[in-house]
Amino acid sequence: MSTMMGAIGHALALAGSMTWEILWALILGFALSAVVQAVVRKSTIVRLLGDDKPKTLAVAAGLGAASSSCSYAAVALARSLFRKGANFTAAMAFEIGSTNLVVELGIILALLMGWQFTAAEFVGGPIMIVVLAVLFRLFVRSRLIDEARVQADQGIAGSMEGHAAMDMSVQGEGSFVRRLFSGPGLTSVSHVFVMEWAAILRDLIIGLLIAGAIAAWVPNAFWENFFLADDPTWSAIWGPIVGPVVAIVSFVCSIGNVPLAAVLWNGGISFGGVVAFIFADLLILPILNIYRKYYGTRMMLTLLATFYVSMVAAGYLVELLFGATGLIPTQRNAMVMESGISWNYTTWLNIVFLLLAAGLVLRFVRTGGIPMLRMMGGSPDAGHDGGHGHEGHTSHDHHQPGLPANHDHVHHYHRESDDEDHDDLGHH
Repeated sequence: MSTMMGAIGHALALAGSMTWEILWALILGFALSAVVQAVVRKSTIVRLLGDDKPKTLAVAAGLGAASSSCSYAAVALARSLFRKGANFTAAMAFEIGSTNLVVELGIILALLMGWQFTAAEFVGGPIMIVVLAVLFRLFVRSRLIDEARVQADQGIAGSMEGHAAMDMSVQGEGSFVRRLFSGPGLTSVSHVFVMEWAAILRDLIIGLLIAGAIAAWVPNAFWENFFLADDPTWSAIWGPIVGPVVAIVSFVCSIGNVPLAAVLWNGGISFGGVVAFIFADLLILPILNIYRKYYGTRMMLTLLATFYVSMVAAGYLVELLFGATGLIPTQRNAMVMESGISWNYTTWLNIVFLLLAAGLVLRFVRTGGIPMLRMMGGSPDAGHDGGHGHEGHTSHDHHQPGLPANHDHVHHYHRESDDEDHDDLGHH
């Protein structure tokens, strides 16, 4: 019994030390993401994603990178953009950007695994989008897209629908800085910040606990055999193929899979395998089930096949590029085995950013944020039925989005007609 308790204690200690190592980076990343979301409107995004031209896909990936980092919310938001008229390929590029090209993912990869992995992520992401766009052009017929649109328009709920549907951006005139530091601007930032945390917390905790358990209990020899670590050539071929498979069955999404990636890297997976593994948070089993609800079984299987091939291809190309330039780390010492907390720069950064987080949470609570949390899992069609009578309130929502989150404010999203209403009102 004491041995078992010791093993559990060891796993928790490793999970705790990883959490401490990345805490300030998470707060910084979500704060930056909240700032961007506070000033960029979702109706603007839809307008920019009308086709699948290279420039549009680049814009989609960039807007995605600035928008969110919870995989479930990203998948829900991509469907909402698709329903409002965005091109399907562009919506998928947005989805990839918003889970795999976000700043907090880059910072955490650098902290736990090394800057080379951050670079690989930002090189591999665009490669994956290009490969996916080519595969869609070759294999996805317009009839399948039309079927997916019919299914999407049924509005079947997935996960984090309410979170994805909320547009908490600050409207009105003035420069970026002026809008940001206005009362409504700071309120909006605090709301987005807390919502992002609430969306990702479960996956982050599960990811850290799984990574801690695997690091503590699974011997490296197992992973070295599994990833063919003794043979560099076969390991490089095998890694990107098997990386996404491990991710799919691990159920961990978003940045929750970085601690696990660190464990796999220490265990011998190839550099390209790590990249493919991290991208595969968009194919975990619960998300595949959401694709089935959103777009139908045929499109879900199409997404599984095309995303998987894109991830493997990105993994291989990153391996080749970084191998040719000598950027693949030779040491496998990702930050997993550091149990214990010492008084260093990480501690100071954590204290500073925890104070920032406390300030944002306090503002969130004081400006009526709690009711919004209850609506995070809400219906994707809160605005489609017209039963909330928000035509009469659109002007109020448009001009005062920083007010406490009342029923009308939270529900001003997701009507196809809403965006036009808002834009007209904006010129009054």
